[in-house]
Amino acid sequence: MKILNRPRLMKVHTVLAAFILPVAIMFFVTGAFYTWGVKGAYETVVYNLDLENPIDGEVSALVPLVTEALAQQKIETPSGGAKIKRIGQSFRLEWTGSKKDIVLEPTKNPLIAKLTIKKTSWYRQFVQLHKAKGGTPFKVYAAIFATGLLLLLVTGFMMAWQTPKLRKLTLLSASLGLVVFFVMVIFS
Repeated sequence: MKILNRPRLMKVHTVLAAFILPVAIMFFVTGAFYTWGVKGAYETVVYNLDLENPIDGEVSALVPLVTEALAQQKIETPSGGAKIKRIGQSFRLEWTGSKKDIVLEPTKNPLIAKLTIKKTSWYRQFVQLHKAKGGTPFKVYAAIFATGLLLLLVTGFMMAWQTPKLRKLTLLSASLGLVVFFVMVIFS
């Protein structure tokens, strides 16, 4: 008995499709709307932080400062990573996640920093997950989704290839898909 016979491929194809459908819908909807500028909303709150010393552009020094300020407000840290963004001679710490974005930047007064907390709307949270701004569990889940989607496409191709009536159409579609892909890459 062949391990990749049609009934087994159909079962794998069906289970994969059913399992990844919810996350596929999320990626489809957020990706399609994002293309047209629909990104979701934020609820923004700005705080001034009194500092003992002026801040510098080092992530290792700013993350503990932000973590402490958030803890005082009883707000969890974002699920994503923190980075420094340089803007001319200035800088700011950006720390993004699926549920909130944090920005810490110096002000004209070196002993005051501006802390901006942007809470995501329910839709923006899905956009943030799509953009890999979630924590490690969702990133693992997204990698499983990507693998499942690839396996779904491969099993679909294999089932079509095993059907003599579909073999020519499958080859033609795959060839056309490859050509269109390269044309889009060249002209983008």
